Amino acid sequence: MEVHDLLNPEGVIARLKVTSKKQALQELAARGAKLTGISERIIFDTLLERERLGSTGVGQGIAIPHGKLADLRRLHGIFARTEQPIAFDSIDEVPVDLMFVLLAPETAGADHLKALARVSRLLRDKAMCEKLRATDDADAIYALLTETTASHAA
Repeated sequence: MEVHDLLNPEGVIARLKVTSKKQALQELAARGAKLTGISERIIFDTLLERERLGSTGVGQGIAIPHGKLADLRRLHGIFARTEQPIAFDSIDEVPVDLMFVLLAPETAGADHLKALARVSRLLRDKAMCEKLRATDDADAIYALLTETTASHAA
């Protein structure tokens, strides 16, 4: 499972203008609705429900909101870089500025876990995060996220 299998250029938001976790999830759900054809409200509710179980803010300014949706046929990713870091109830209490949303079919099982692991590995790379934070061009961000999967695949 590689990032280019999850993410397309339309799934990258280079300058997300939000001031709260709830607002971020709403904007990400709106983008998810455009990509998947599933209701924005259903996606938002799914992401919010997952956050109630525990924050998906994994630390170091990174969050990986995710959820399973009944009407999805394949995994979808959405990447966003916020204009300003936002409080996200992260495990280290550091505000979040990099978010990678994973939307998975209810039946995804192992594929969902593999995708979460792949995204987590990618975003644990400090040099990668520095590059992502240094650009506000969506095409450049998409290239960074997808080209590194090829170089890390070996």
